[in-house]
Parts: sequence; C-alpha cells; structure tokens
Amino acid sequence: MQEKIPAYSWYALGLLTLVYLLNFLDRSLIYILFPLIKKDMALSNLQLALLGTTSFVIFYTLLGIPFGRMADRVVRKNLIAIGLAVWSLFSGLTGFADSFWTIFFCRVMVGVGEATLGPAALSLLSDYFPLRLRASVQAIYSIGIPLGSSMALFLGGRIGQELGWQWAFYLLGFPGLIVAVVVFFLKEVPRGHTETIKSHYSSKDWSVLLKSVPLLYHHVGYALFALASYSIGIWGALFFPPILGMDLKTFGYVAGTLSLISGVPVTILGGYVADYFRRRGKHGRMLFTASIAFCCVPLWLILLNTTNLFLLLVAGVLLSGLSLIWLGPAAADVHEIAGPQLRGLGVGIYFFTVNIIGYGIGPPVVGKLNDWLGTTQNPSQMKYSLLICPIACVLSSLFLWLGSNSLREDSMKLEKGSIDL
Repeated sequence: MQEKIPAYSWYALGLLTLVYLLNFLDRSLIYILFPLIKKDMALSNLQLALLGTTSFVIFYTLLGIPFGRMADRVVRKNLIAIGLAVWSLFSGLTGFADSFWTIFFCRVMVGVGEATLGPAALSLLSDYFPLRLRASVQAIYSIGIPLGSSMALFLGGRIGQELGWQWAFYLLGFPGLIVAVVVFFLKEVPRGHTETIKSHYSSKDWSVLLKSVPLLYHHVGYALFALASYSIGIWGALFFPPILGMDLKTFGYVAGTLSLISGVPVTILGGYVADYFRRRGKHGRMLFTASIAFCCVPLWLILLNTTNLFLLLVAGVLLSGLSLIWLGPAAADVHEIAGPQLRGLGVGIYFFTVNIIGYGIGPPVVGKLNDWLGTTQNPSQMKYSLLICPIACVLSSLFLWLGSNSLREDSMKLEKGSIDL
C-alpha cells in the first residue's frame, strides 16, 4: 500500500509554487514593458536584451552553482526566504530607475535573489514527496512559470499602459516581501528521507556530476529547448502587436490567456506523463521530452510565417504548452541521477547551463540580429532572427535523444555492476 502524503507537504508545494510564480512574474515583467521602456529611454533591441536577460543572468547563473552547493548544507527554507526578499525589493526599485544602467543594476540584483530559489526549492520538494511522484510534483511547482508569466502579461500590460511602466514594478514587485516572511516559517524536512535507493555518494563527490555523460546531454538539450521557449516571452511584445494591430494591454490579455489555457494544464500533464515513461526505464523522461522538442519545430515555423489569425492562435496555444512541458521531467532526472547529497549542486549546474544559453547567449544574439534587420521600423523582419528557435528545437531533440540512449546504456551497465552514475 502506498504511503499517504501528509497535508503539510501539499501546503509546502502550494507555497513554493507561489514563490516560483513571483519568481517568474518579477523576471518576465520587463518583457511586456519593453515597448514603453524602449520609447521612454530610446533604447535599441540589443540594449533591451541586455536589460531583459543579460543583466539578470550574470549573477543568476554564476551564483546558481554556489547557491546549489549551499542548498545541500544549509536550512533551505531560510535561503529561499532571503532570496525572495532580495529579488522582490529590487524588482520594486526598478520603477525608480531613470537610465539604462540603473535598470541594469536592479535586474542584476533580481538575478542574485532568484538564484537562491531553484536548487533549494526543488531539493526541499524531493524531501516532501516520494520518488513515485517526483516529476508530477515538480511539474506542479513549475506551473509557477506560466502563472507568473501570465500575471506579468495581464497586469504588467494594463498597469504599464494606464499608469506607466514604473508603476508596474512598484505594484507587482514589493508584495513579494510579505510572502518572504511566510516562507521563513515553513518547516524544513530531513534531507534524503524519501529516497528508496540510497546513493553512496556524499556531498564531497561533486565531480561525478561533471563526468556524467547523460547529464551532459541533458543539460545541453534542455538549454537549447529553453532558448526557444524563453524567446516567446522575451520578444512577443515587440513582434506580435504591430503585426496584429493590437495595443499593449490587449496583447497582454491575449498572450496571458493563451499562457494560462495551455501552459498550466500541459505543464502538470507533462510531469504525469513523464512519470509514466519513467516506469519504462530511467531513460523514459528524456525520450519523452526529445519527442516534444521535435514537435515544436513545425509549430515555430507556422507561428513565424502565418498571417492567419486562427492558425496563429492554434500554433501559439500548442507552442506555449509544449514549451513548458519539459520542466518537471528535466528537474526530476537531475535529482534522480545526482542523488540526495548532490541534489542542490546538480540543480545549480543544470540551471547554470540552461540559463547561460537560454538567457545569456540567445536573447542578445536575437537582439543584435533585430537591430541589423531594422525591426524597429519593420517588426515583421523579426521572424528571420527568431528562426534560431526551431533550429534550437531540432538540436535539443537530438541531444535529449542521445541523453536518453546514454542513460539506458548506463542503467544496463549499472545492473551488471560496472558503473556508478
């Protein structure tokens, strides 16, 4: 008989999902405000990319690994509470910024605060829930992404257009300070007590994470998937409204609705289906998401090339969902391969790779291409720079398929006693 999950575990999942919602709300709020900030400060597309992603990702990625290491050693809920307080404060302070560099600094500090969350929260959830529910639970946690992104679109677009972009940061950034107090009182659970197979690796054996071939394919594959996935939110407010003849508020409503309709249920479904595939073998999750990445390719091509509103909406709904379906499976695989003593560091390395490519490299490249193509005068030209997204999906599918095969081979060797990780 399967053990009943305590009610407090579900409370912890709900609270941490709210924190992740605030994480993506504060992270992505600036994207819907790009048109207003660009006009107010006369910025180029490259400068917008530097504000939206590069500034954020500098310390978000660099600190992800040490914070991941810290999550394996300290009280994780305190680390989360402190990080939430830092990023909420500086998200709100962004509204007082009056230049490129002051916004840049605030975004850097948002990245510093948000770097604490992923390793600590995912590690904590793996100790609140058993292995059989791991991908499902982490998929539920991951709905914070579409929920937070939708709130940024709904509220950021409306507040920005009616009150000014500064007020969007004031009203949506500072409330996170209250939630930080609630997180501080969350219970910490014993590390690794839900594991059914005890790993013999200790926290000192960190080098095994760098030697794992399946993890290498895993990180690169999901980093390329992230590059494509993040591009929808980063460039959507500049690309679609002029083509569709929408103002910023209307686009925010439409995009936010699409994100909710597709992103939330598909993200949860992705965790459930991935857990089903896991029962067929350790390689199952990556094989599933390799197929999803490949399915995104034709949807991207439709989205970038059609002017038919119906086709655009259908492709947008499907792509919004499929672009998030990998989140639960990806985190679950890292946790299972790394083991409880290396879980935080494993997530830190995973986040570092995903975000340095998805946020740090991809958006500035697209932004520079946009400036070169003259998209300020002709936004439709942006479809050429965004072709990097379907190309990234093809490569992502290939790497995840290779990772799945490698994990299958390692599992077979492990059964024979010839390999450890």
